[in-house]
Amino acid sequence: MRISANLKNEPFDISYAEISEAGKERLATLNLTPRPAVETVPNADIVILAIPDIAIEKAAPEIVQMMKSGAMMITLDPAAPYAGKLPKRSDIAYFVTHPSHPSVFNWEPSAEAQKDRFGGTLAKQSVVCALMQGKESDYETGEQIAKKMYAPVLRAHRISVEQMAILEPGLVETLASTCIYVISEGLKEVIRQGVPAEAARDFLLGHLNIQMAVLFNELPGAVFSDAANKAIVRGLGEIFKPDWNKVLEIDNVKEQILAVTN
Repeated sequence: MRISANLKNEPFDISYAEISEAGKERLATLNLTPRPAVETVPNADIVILAIPDIAIEKAAPEIVQMMKSGAMMITLDPAAPYAGKLPKRSDIAYFVTHPSHPSVFNWEPSAEAQKDRFGGTLAKQSVVCALMQGKESDYETGEQIAKKMYAPVLRAHRISVEQMAILEPGLVETLASTCIYVISEGLKEVIRQGVPAEAARDFLLGHLNIQMAVLFNELPGAVFSDAANKAIVRGLGEIFKPDWNKVLEIDNVKEQILAVTN
């Protein structure tokens, strides 16, 4: 819906295909009326497949079969394309793009924009783009569309589909989401032990702010104290397995992708 809202006022001839009643109701909030894919896809230069990963294997064959030669399909996540869930067809282009979402270090001029956590509405974000197959000109077209879909866009990074898969699910979901989930569970635990909830939350989030700034070089030259470094060494030994980074190895990433697409 964020993509539809961003594209609806662009100078494109856009059709919207939607089969669920809930989806049709959401489109109606933007004054958009869906049309059957069979009426629109055969004439489309670009088809954006904005559906869940797990549905792509089932839905894509029928849609791809209807596409005209030379057209381009854009998918919004690397999982299904990397897992081989897109039909083989050499005369169309496949382009994959995904938003990075606004950075935790982002600054926006208004409180409303600062609260745009997803991006694609008010806050600036970067995007990653990959041409899975097609001509170089297809990449240029896909990137321009991606910038409009996810606007306002700060930067567009060109990477491969495999690299995008390493980033998601590998880096940001399997690794980062898990670590952050454990941190959130730690907050619940100290509250359970009697630390006042508001005090614990303020203390944790404030420390996360400075810790991330140090670790991601937002404060050049800043370092952790000796005590903090000793705590990190202890934590690594007690919390993480020595081979934790195997979740970023490509064979492991492939297993993660199969788990979310099957």
